[in-house]
Amino acid sequence: MDLSPGAVDPLIRRVTTERFSRTLDIAGLLKAGTVVFHSGYEKWKYEHNPRVWLDNSLRTWEPVVTQAESLGINIAIENIFEEEPGNLRMLAEAVSSGHFGLCFDSGHFNLFSVIPLGEWLGIIGPYLLELHIHDNNGTRDSHMPPDDGVFDFRALFDGLEAIGADGFVTTVETHTIDDVLRSMGFLKRV
Repeated sequence: MDLSPGAVDPLIRRVTTERFSRTLDIAGLLKAGTVVFHSGYEKWKYEHNPRVWLDNSLRTWEPVVTQAESLGINIAIENIFEEEPGNLRMLAEAVSSGHFGLCFDSGHFNLFSVIPLGEWLGIIGPYLLELHIHDNNGTRDSHMPPDDGVFDFRALFDGLEAIGADGFVTTVETHTIDDVLRSMGFLKRV
């Protein structure tokens, strides 16, 4: 919740690195294939300068990615407050590891993106490792089943096909068993 891989304060980065490392230890015990982390980038915090965030973030990710590689675990960085994915792609390119990529979250995109879905997918496509599937009405992160809100999932799947993206993990992020079952039914239909 309070972690910040790109923090300007080195003590915050150290705690973040420790928490990420511990998460990878547990993921290794569970034989997880992918762990999703958040970038911590918020344009207001970094005065609209992703370079400040990126330079500090790389200090965090270097040992964490080395650990993930040794465990055979992929790290996927999820879009949260990003209005566009340039900072996420910049991070994936700078880390440059086969065990490091991106996670596309449909609900967060629906709330914060200022660019079209196809453009977003084109930017992150080469680095896509995971999808988070949930919907909302465009005003809050309500984690509804797909097609209960306003996100266009058919456009998402068409866009992924258009860029040739495949082989990624898909996670349904609804919060009740009934909503998970409804989500799975929707995914089977489309």
